[in-house]
Amino acid sequence: MAKIMEPGSTDVTAEVQAIGMGALGERMGIVITGASLDAEGLASVTATMPVHGNTQPFGLLHGGASAVLAETLGSIAAGVTAHHLVGEGVLVVGIDLNATHHKSARNGLVTGVATMISAGKTVLTSDITICNEQGERVCTARLTAMAREKRT
Repeated sequence: MAKIMEPGSTDVTAEVQAIGMGALGERMGIVITGASLDAEGLASVTATMPVHGNTQPFGLLHGGASAVLAETLGSIAAGVTAHHLVGEGVLVVGIDLNATHHKSARNGLVTGVATMISAGKTVLTSDITICNEQGERVCTARLTAMAREKRT
């Protein structure tokens, strides 16, 4: 999948891939395929996740798997944005996630794209879309995260 970057954006894919997925993301097969910062410092992160292994008992992509993909991407986008806008030493934690499931997926990969829509020093919000291989929207989610100083 080719990365499409907006004019004036900076590719930060290597930085995001170095963060890693964490144990759950790795177990679910989430793979970062692209990341960028726009001219205002807001991040966009793209990843894929296999449907196989992430299904509910009826063979469909589990809604919880879509939520994990959405929260993973939204959290990474918020963390990268906070790092670039606020500085190092900031911890970002999700405080609200909502997801609407539009269509089922039975096989292949789904692709999630998290795009930051608002970022302050404390509250950061991203929109996340998840589509199947035909480009049809499977899920729309929004993650609100809070940035705070890391505790020692």
